[in-house]
Amino acid sequence: MKLMVIDGNSIVNRAFYGVSQNLSTREGLPTNAIFGFLNILLKLLDEEQPQGLAVAFDMRAPTFRHKAFAEYKAQRKGMPEELAVQMPVLKDVLDAMNIRRYELEGWEADDLLGTMARVNANAGGETVIVTGDKDALQLVDDRTTVKLVSTRMGQTTTRDVTPEEFRAEYGFDPIHMIDLKALMGDTSDNYPGVKGVGEKTALALVQLYHTVEHLYDHMPEICSAPDTPAKPGLVKKLTEGADSARLCKELATIRCDAPMGFHPADAKRQPFNGPVLYQTLLNLEFTKLIDKLKLTPGPARADGAAEPEEVQVTVIPVLTGADFTNALPRWQGAESVAVLPLPGLAGVAVSLSEEDGKQAYLYDIRAATYQGDYHALLAALFGPTVKKVAHGVKELCRALLDEGIEPEGFVFDTELAAYLLDPTAGSYELRKLAVSYFKKEVEQSAAYKDETAFSLLDDGLKAQTAWYEDTAWIQAFYELFQPKLKEYGLMSVLTDIELPLCPVLARMERAGVLVDAQALADFGKQLQLGIDTLKAEIYRLAGEEFNILSPKQLGHILFDKLGLPPVKKTKTGWSTNVDVLEKLRPQHEIVGAVLDYRQLTKLNSTYVEGLGKVIDADGRIHTSFQNTVTATGRLSSTEPNLQNIPVRTPLGAEMRKMFVAPKGRVLVDADYSQIELRLLAHMSGDQAMIDGFNSGVDIHTVTASQVFSLPQDAVPPELRRAAKAVNFGIVYGISAYSLSEDIHVTVAQAKEYMEKYFEHYSGVRAYMARVVERGREDGYVSTLYGRRRWLPELKSSNFNTRSFGERVALNMPIQGTAADIIKLAMIKVDARLRAENLEARLVLQVHDELIVECPEGEAEQVKALLQEEMEGVAALSVPLVADAKAGRTWAECH
Repeated sequence: MKLMVIDGNSIVNRAFYGVSQNLSTREGLPTNAIFGFLNILLKLLDEEQPQGLAVAFDMRAPTFRHKAFAEYKAQRKGMPEELAVQMPVLKDVLDAMNIRRYELEGWEADDLLGTMARVNANAGGETVIVTGDKDALQLVDDRTTVKLVSTRMGQTTTRDVTPEEFRAEYGFDPIHMIDLKALMGDTSDNYPGVKGVGEKTALALVQLYHTVEHLYDHMPEICSAPDTPAKPGLVKKLTEGADSARLCKELATIRCDAPMGFHPADAKRQPFNGPVLYQTLLNLEFTKLIDKLKLTPGPARADGAAEPEEVQVTVIPVLTGADFTNALPRWQGAESVAVLPLPGLAGVAVSLSEEDGKQAYLYDIRAATYQGDYHALLAALFGPTVKKVAHGVKELCRALLDEGIEPEGFVFDTELAAYLLDPTAGSYELRKLAVSYFKKEVEQSAAYKDETAFSLLDDGLKAQTAWYEDTAWIQAFYELFQPKLKEYGLMSVLTDIELPLCPVLARMERAGVLVDAQALADFGKQLQLGIDTLKAEIYRLAGEEFNILSPKQLGHILFDKLGLPPVKKTKTGWSTNVDVLEKLRPQHEIVGAVLDYRQLTKLNSTYVEGLGKVIDADGRIHTSFQNTVTATGRLSSTEPNLQNIPVRTPLGAEMRKMFVAPKGRVLVDADYSQIELRLLAHMSGDQAMIDGFNSGVDIHTVTASQVFSLPQDAVPPELRRAAKAVNFGIVYGISAYSLSEDIHVTVAQAKEYMEKYFEHYSGVRAYMARVVERGREDGYVSTLYGRRRWLPELKSSNFNTRSFGERVALNMPIQGTAADIIKLAMIKVDARLRAENLEARLVLQVHDELIVECPEGEAEQVKALLQEEMEGVAALSVPLVADAKAGRTWAECH
């Protein structure tokens, strides 16, 4: 039988450190090690196709090696808590997969692996030992292969070690690995070997004498042997270390006689326990793995939990105006109803639950079968008198506005609520939320995605059932999320910021922004000319043609052919990213040309060609504003992304010339001035910084003056730039090294700048320490308005993960508060424009900037309105400043 035995502790450790440690369940259970282990396991099973399979684990109890040598593994730190909590769950998963696992008190997993391999070999079988530990190489023989697993940068690789391969690498048989370890020792296991004998000497000795015993039997002639590494004092070192060598050989030897009662037939692969594995993986939220393994739920829940009580659903078709007249008062009188539209508003499901939760009514409304005024029905349903809960209110608002209906009366959005409760989840589909919160997998309700599913020729009952299921989920999440939002102080973020913003964003998406298509095409031609010129110059400097955008080919030119010093290694070769090239720029003119080439090609492909493809028939680009994407609460835009257009470069300014106002109209642009620094001053309470802003003088000049002890009128540009870099860097938790890279000074100088900064702005230093510590205690950080970001990373045992958490803890409250403020400003500006019956309308938002399109005659009024609403939206200890300008193009507004 072909048997595969796995060193459980070794592989799970590699999985833990190789997979993002941010992976966890809704309840906060880390799952990265389990996820990584299972991926490695399934890959190995696919490659090896073994008939037998077993996993061995270490136990915490001391082994016979500890008893023989008290210092054995004494230096090893305990298992990180984030890994320790995953171990019992991983074992549950293996049990559900019907994979035999072994652990034996007093014995290590290595001994169990060796014993299983020996027993299987005696029965005529072949064994593959899977481990990341080279100690196991001593077990390699004609019937046993060791598959060494390594994980680097999230990628897992394996190497099969056979007797031939081992001998080619080491020059002796695999069994003598124990003699090598006996002489050179093992720092990982903390046994010393022979003092003064290193790996090179030990290798030479084992290649000559093979065993420790044979070596000591031939001690008299050791220095006279022609190939012996006859270093002065070697015999003396070996003589003095004889007892240690013999002890270390005993410690290094994997025992193959563990009393585990193993029989190869015991490990024969069995089918998974499907229902149990399904629920176990569902509890871990591994839905993609469930799909990959084609698992389905069993007749009963595997965890033994009771299913929720069945709800009696009464389906009420709304076919006539009389049906609607009867239904409307019930909807108006309800605390809330859940609504779910069909695409294009071809129908709407309205779900109403009784107070006892055991009876629900599903109103089935479809344009194709409704005999009354369907538009009037929609207007009444989505008016202010019916309190509605939906999933994705912004998209619904967009659909209603397309029908000429003003959306009102939304009291809750389960998608936005899920986002506020977990802003880093990335996806808030009902299906995913059902897994995360209820550990229940639901099929996509495809039956109502296509309105033809409701044809009288189709299975109407199936369609209605699918339709109700999603309205029922919306209702379930409303009941679950509402108290959670209240508990966490997030309800006002939903009701005062996120929900009121939905119709504003929908109106902006419908309005779009006008683009000068001809100017865009002409700009593209200019860029292409520049690209072609740079390409020819790069080829000349390189002495050959190559793919400039290929990191591998560029690396060959820079490092192999031109001899530039490599800076950073990646898994595929030497890095040629922008940071590396900036460091190399002074060393050869080709580097600057490559950087310029990259910038032009990206600008051309991403913006010129990309924007040209998405200009609608009305000449406008209608971007989609995403309000559930960023962890800080900032909006983003897609199809196309208008928030990544370069701001402070000449080419970026050229791009902004393409965004124009129609004839007789202008764009009015208002941009918050240094809002994040102003928030830092307010939130830290640092009086020196507050005074600096309140003085009305440029804050970077003030900072440079105070930090470098210079009069404000004597601050040179380079020190102002340094002060600016420190000011903004502090917001993002910048390190001295990163600051030195930004302002081109030594790390020591950067440290000195930061120390002087903190000496003067001591309140900022105290605030930063306070925020991180509070985040560690609470498990989250929050904005001034209560928006939260959970930060389990702050308690991680991994330094890099913990450092990331600290940077986020410093940045999120400030950037998140800035996002809250701009959103509130958008709501107020939109309301004021509409209240004053102006033709002006918001068309774009880019970070801290709002753009309004209006008739020329309204420009001054709109400038004043924008400035008033943006500056007055929040009362801080420093003034909020918004600069408003008008122009025919976006560029003219800057």
